[in-house]
Order: sequence, then C-alpha cells, then structure tokens
Amino acid sequence: MGWNRHEGAVLKLSPWSMARSAPQLVGSTVRLAWRADRPALLTVTVCEIGQAIAHAIGLLVTNSILGALFGGGDTVARLHSALPALIAATVIAVLSALLASLSTAATGRLEPRVERAAIQLYVERAARVELEAVEDGDYRKLLDSAQYGAESARQMIGACVGALNGMFSLIAAASVLTVLHPILLLLLMLICAPRGWGALQVAQRRYVSRMNMIEHERASRLVRGLITDRAAAQEVRAHGVGPFLISHFEQMAQTAETEQTRLAKDKAGTELLAAALSGVATLLAYAALGWLLLTGRMSMAVAGTAVMAVRTGSATLGALVQAINRLHEESLYVQDLDRHNEEATRRAIPTGGAAVPEHPAEIRLEQVTFGYPDRDAPALQDVSLSIPAGTVVALVGENGSGKSTLVKLISGLHLPDSGRVLWGGIDLAEADRDQIFDKVSLLNQDFQKWPFSAETNLVIGRPGVAADADQLASAAAFAGTDTVIDGLPRGWQTLLARHFRGGSELSGGQWQKVGLSRTHYRRAPLVIVDEPTSALDPAAEIAAFARIRELASPDTAVVLVTHRMAAVQHADHIYVLHEGRLVESGNHSKLLAAEGRYSRMFQMQADQYAPLIPAQTASDDAAAHQDAVLF
Repeated sequence: MGWNRHEGAVLKLSPWSMARSAPQLVGSTVRLAWRADRPALLTVTVCEIGQAIAHAIGLLVTNSILGALFGGGDTVARLHSALPALIAATVIAVLSALLASLSTAATGRLEPRVERAAIQLYVERAARVELEAVEDGDYRKLLDSAQYGAESARQMIGACVGALNGMFSLIAAASVLTVLHPILLLLLMLICAPRGWGALQVAQRRYVSRMNMIEHERASRLVRGLITDRAAAQEVRAHGVGPFLISHFEQMAQTAETEQTRLAKDKAGTELLAAALSGVATLLAYAALGWLLLTGRMSMAVAGTAVMAVRTGSATLGALVQAINRLHEESLYVQDLDRHNEEATRRAIPTGGAAVPEHPAEIRLEQVTFGYPDRDAPALQDVSLSIPAGTVVALVGENGSGKSTLVKLISGLHLPDSGRVLWGGIDLAEADRDQIFDKVSLLNQDFQKWPFSAETNLVIGRPGVAADADQLASAAAFAGTDTVIDGLPRGWQTLLARHFRGGSELSGGQWQKVGLSRTHYRRAPLVIVDEPTSALDPAAEIAAFARIRELASPDTAVVLVTHRMAAVQHADHIYVLHEGRLVESGNHSKLLAAEGRYSRMFQMQADQYAPLIPAQTASDDAAAHQDAVLF
C-alpha cells in the first residue's frame, strides 16, 4: 500500500513536534480545499470558529448562571436572576448545534470535491508524461506512492476539521480559565498532559502494529482471494486445494486476532496509566480549587465554571492529538502527490510544435541511436531506414534486438538520443507530438482489452470523434468481428467484462479480431502491428495476416513486427535487426539469396516442419493414386 515509503514517520512525532507541525498541516489542507470548493471551506471555517466562540461564551454564561444560583436571596429570586443567563445558554446551545450541522454538511460536500480534484490532477499529469518516464523505475515508485494522495487529501479534510474543532475548543476553555483565574490554566495543562501523552502513545503503537502486520494482512487477503478466484477455481476443486488454503487462512486469521488482542491490552494499559496520572493532576487541581475557595480567592460559581472548563478541555485534547496525528500521517501521501505532479509536469510531452503533413509520403530514420537509462548498451545504434506510404514494412530479429524500441521511436513515443526521425520531412523532435499520435494506430500482442461495451471497444480507436455506424460495420466486417458480435447476448451493447454483472468474456482469438477491427476503424496513416496473431489458430492466423496487408493503401503504411517468418515474406521491404543495429534489408527473395541472418532465421522455422512435409506429400500421392484406380 506504499507505507514502506514513510515507515516510522509517525514514530518521530512528539507533543512538541505535533504542536509545531499542526499549523503547516492545516495550512496545506486549507490550500487544497480552497482550490476545490471555496464556499464550502469558508462555511466550515466560520462554523468552527463560531462553535469555539459559542463554547467560550457558554462557559461565561454558565459562570453567570452559577453566580446567580449561589447568590443571596430566596430560591425564587435566585432562579429569576439566573433566567436571562439560562435563556442565553439555550440560545447558544441551539446556535452551536446549528453551526455544527452546517459544518458537517459543508465538510461532506468538500471532501469528495477535494478527492476528485486531487485525482483529476493526478491522472491528467500522469497521462501526459513521456513514455520514458513511465518506464523509469524511480518515477514508477513516485507514481505508485502518489496514488494514495487523493484519498489522503480527502481524509485530511475530516482530520483538519477535527483538529480545528479541538484547537478552538481548547483555546476557548483556556481563555475562559485565564479570565477566571490565571492558575487555572496551569491546572488544565497538568490534567491534559497525561491524556495527550496517552493518546499519542496509543496512536504510535497502533501504527507500529499496522506496519508489522501489513504484509501479513496482504497475504491473508491473497489467500482468501485465491479460494474464490476464477482462474484458480479448477485446481481448488480438482486438486483439493481448498482445504489447504482454508487451513492457512485460519492460521493467519488467528495470528491477526492475537495481535489485535495484544494491541487492545496494550492500549488499555496505556490509557489506564494516562488516566491515573491525569487523575492525580485532577486531584491536585481540585485541591487547588478548594484552597482558593477556602481562602476566599475564588467564589463557588467561578469554581464550578472552572471544573466544567477543565473537564471540557481535557476531553478535547485526546481527540485533538488523534486528529493532528492523522493529519501528519495523511499529509505524507499528499506531499507525494504534490511531488508527483511537479515531476510529471517537468517530464510531460510538450504541447505544440511544427505541423505534420496529413498524409506523410514517407517516414525516415537517419542515424538514430537510443538507449535506456538503466542499460549500458544502447537499444538502437545508428539505424537508418525508410517507410514509404502505401507499403508493408516488416521488422524481424531475435528478442532484444530493438524491434519494440524502434516502433516506439517511429510512433513518437520516444525521442532519439541522436539522429532524426522525419515524418514527411518534419523532425519528430520539433513536431507537434499530438499530431504524430493522431496519425498512428497500434496493435500490440497485449493490446488493451477495455472493460467497456463491444461497440466502445471499437470506437475507442477514435475516442474524440462521434461513432459512425457505417465505419463501425465496415471495421467489424473487415476482421470478422461481426460474427463475434452476433453471438453476444446484447450485441454491440454487451459489456466485455465478466467480473461485472451482465458482462461477457471473449476468447483470445475473438479479442484479436476486435483489436484488428479497432485498428481498421482508427484509419491512421501509420499502422504498427506487433505480434498480432499469438492467440489465433493457423487458419485464422493466415486470414489475419492477409487482412493486415490489406490495411496498406496509397496513404497508409503498415509496420509489421512478428516472429512468424512465413508472414513477412509478402512484405514490400524487410529490415533485420541484431543487437540494436540494422544488419540486413531487402525483400524476401533478396534476403534469402543473401544467405545471411534472415535466411538462417527463415530456414530454422522451415526446418521445424520439413520432416512432416515428405510424409504428408506421400500420403497425398497415395490417396490420389487410389482415387484414380477407383474411377
């Protein structure tokens, strides 16, 4: 869950550090809320301040009531004297309740808006970073940690309201006590200190327990999930794995229960010690109050008000400590979110640039070199090649030869370290990258299977354009997806996500057809197809490659990346990569005649079937001879 990034952070808190950090934490939350919903923030602030003022006035009114009740005269006269203060106390109580209700409503409106604003900012920044950043381990760590920042931002609103409420209430109580008698403030601090220490100790020990048990809890959830997991269901039943998993879950649950019991006992002991220390301080406070009463330095009414203020202040402190502790913890992840947004902005794909021709006549690479930060050797080195419009170009080579990196450079997902990638004569480094992306269609081996409707899975090929029924039907018919749609329970509106109610799932081959139809629907000048037929049977594979070649048109070039050598023999031009370098190029016949690396790769695959060919041919000849005899 990302906790390891801030392990032990809460343990560094002390009462003094909490007091110092509180204004900064509240300030960061206020700034976040100010951007999300200013009226709601102002409402919460005014209501919390109003409650604190009402609390302080309420204590003073209580002092007036007690003064009237303990004054001279008969009972009726004293009640009559206290009546205005009683009415004022009632009005203050109602007003305080109204302010609390308004604060709760405004907080409820503010929290989801803060979360939405934080998530929106997070995903907008993440969606625009260069692909190089997405592939960078350090950025990935920041991205993973920052994803908790939005939820933490929401939690900070509630914690901030609690902290403000606690601080204002404590300040109100302290102010009244100071007005009544300066020594009473010292007594309040003596009573509150043990409670604050106890609340901090309990919070820190709960945090330590969570840190120690987080991997255990994650493993427990994993085991529990495996029992009901669809992918594991067959072995759970056929191999009798269910009882095995259940026994492990029971053991882990018992361990968790033991830890929770220990934590509860530890909490009870800490709170008992804090209560005892606070009780001693309370006893001293009451003794001091008694001394003040006996010496005539304080009236009975003031003493009663002081008791109420001390009890209110000490009760508030525990909640205040918890709120600030929670604020501190959640702020760590909000800070991660802020760091991510700053880093994502720094590493964002630039907007604007030189216009790219609508239909580039050629895409050309000139002496292109590219390397990944975590590798010593470049992934591509001094590669030059040409992709004319209307042609089918194949990239072949062993795993790690640089094919995938090359298509990322061609499509503008990476910029070369040196050399140039030219789209219709426009250098990619100077071009409007969004225009480049608009002219590229990708169909990878692991293309995205969107958990949306069947129709959306095709029209998402052009998400910014309204769906066109004729183009949709044409794209579906192109790859045979129309027959897949006919077999779905709700046709085009069938949800392709079985883990949702009413959803359906497609086979690997059916998904491949959907992906090919999506590529056709996009109608981009450059189509990049990377290992597109891994889930297809032989007949479907042959048909798919035929369809892929049909994607080429006078304005459209197709770049085919595949290990199926038989599929590339019909390409107009073949480029052979080895260890990041372009080592051969030409058409199928020329490369076979050269007897180089391409020829050897082609022959290796052909040799896998060679022993079967004579036997099959002999069988066919015998059958033909038998038919001739019969007729």
